[in-house]
Amino acid sequence: MTNIYSDILKSKIENRKLLAILLDPDKVDLDNASVLIDKINLSPATHIFVGGSLVLSNKIDDLILKLKQDCELPIILFPGNPSQISSFADGILFLSLISGRNPDYLIEHHVNAIPILKQTNLEVIATGYILIESGNETAVSRVSQTKPLARNNAEYILQTAQAGEMLGNKLIYLEAGSGADYTVPQKVVTLVSKNIGVPVIVGGGITDLRIIQKMYDAGADLVVIGTAFENDLNFFNT
Repeated sequence: MTNIYSDILKSKIENRKLLAILLDPDKVDLDNASVLIDKINLSPATHIFVGGSLVLSNKIDDLILKLKQDCELPIILFPGNPSQISSFADGILFLSLISGRNPDYLIEHHVNAIPILKQTNLEVIATGYILIESGNETAVSRVSQTKPLARNNAEYILQTAQAGEMLGNKLIYLEAGSGADYTVPQKVVTLVSKNIGVPVIVGGGITDLRIIQKMYDAGADLVVIGTAFENDLNFFNT
């Protein structure tokens, strides 16, 4: 058994900030994975997320196995649907898209995932996933057929996060979306982090180290970097 969640919770209590690199299997060249892994090992990352809104390849298992050969960071699945589950990972964010009202992403995918998950030893972490308006239509919004919450309605975003916590979610993930024009507003991160007890994850639209620090300062416990690292493996060297 892994202890991913307890480690995240302990880090929150101790105010140790965490960083996850999100890898989309469709965008990783397995033949050159060693370069990617070297860059991850040299980065300040504490976790690796694997998955995406729409993964078309069947490379998830191969990618995770390659990562595990030369990287000791916890590998957590970030699935768009049950087809993205791999028993080789350490854990899975059991994402419920609580910002939307599409029943497939609120419960149906979860029900369909149970027979698969029961055959694994993955640490399952219930996560309230909140999509926030970011200036363009993101893959999450398009695939899930849901609208993001208005970025200027901080109180409603907070209510959604609090509802997610009361429903039993162990993490709240504030998401602007892959390649977002705008990040989650810092005032939203602050409002949510100050008014819920579970750790807060923030991702989407984070393009430089300065923004990562701003999200930490605003109250994020774990920040996710995806597209910017995909586009520049030297992201953390700048």
